[in-house]
Amino acid sequence: MDDLGVAVVIEDDADVRNLLEGVLTQAGFEVHTAVDGRAGVEVVRSKQANVVTLDIGLPDIDGFEVLRRIRNFSNAYVVMLTGRTEEPDLLSALNTGADDYIAKPFRPRELRARVAAMMRRPRHEITGDAPARLGQAPVPDMHGETGVLRHNGLLLNHRTRTVEVKGEPLGLTRSEFDLLHVLLKGGGAVCTRADLVRAVRGDFYERDTYISEADERAVEVHVGNLRRKLKEDQLSPRWLQTVRGVGYRLAPRRPDDA
Repeated sequence: MDDLGVAVVIEDDADVRNLLEGVLTQAGFEVHTAVDGRAGVEVVRSKQANVVTLDIGLPDIDGFEVLRRIRNFSNAYVVMLTGRTEEPDLLSALNTGADDYIAKPFRPRELRARVAAMMRRPRHEITGDAPARLGQAPVPDMHGETGVLRHNGLLLNHRTRTVEVKGEPLGLTRSEFDLLHVLLKGGGAVCTRADLVRAVRGDFYERDTYISEADERAVEVHVGNLRRKLKEDQLSPRWLQTVRGVGYRLAPRRPDDA
């Protein structure tokens, strides 16, 4: 990788900060650093960062607040670094606008793979009028239309990365869109949590890559957010069905739905 743009490291621990700076510089980024949250926000703003690594436990304001401020003006990829992998922390990070998270301690190779995987995905938030992903390959679908998948009143267009429910646009994050797309393509086959982790992480998560419990919990958070946005009936879901102890699959098709 080379000439990938600007990366900003927001980290108060000097050893971790130096490690991150070295890894990202070697990967091909122009790297800038900040030792606290307020300074980090300004560096992201002034340098127009493409990628941000953000520690949750900063000395002045926590990483969640830093991320909220960054999202007011920037759509940079943001990776949260945390020693905490409890579900409330993951939920806060993902709902605040993080693209990914890495639990400390981490391996430099893992960080590079995560960043590379993120940058293969669109930078925009998925909304009803989101632009098409450039260079997107056509995807076979259930109804013969290139890139379009339909199920129980839901329509997903992979080429434009848009989703509609009964004609109304549905705003999804990148990760939520990717998870929904994988489940729709599966056509009712069970997708394990590990399968869905790979869908979110991208092609750099190969079959033999270690999948942590924190990774799987993050998938559960994404699925929970998807269900909330889809207004799923927990007792009789139209789209996302839990396979207890394994993962998820597409709910059966309903004859009364388009």
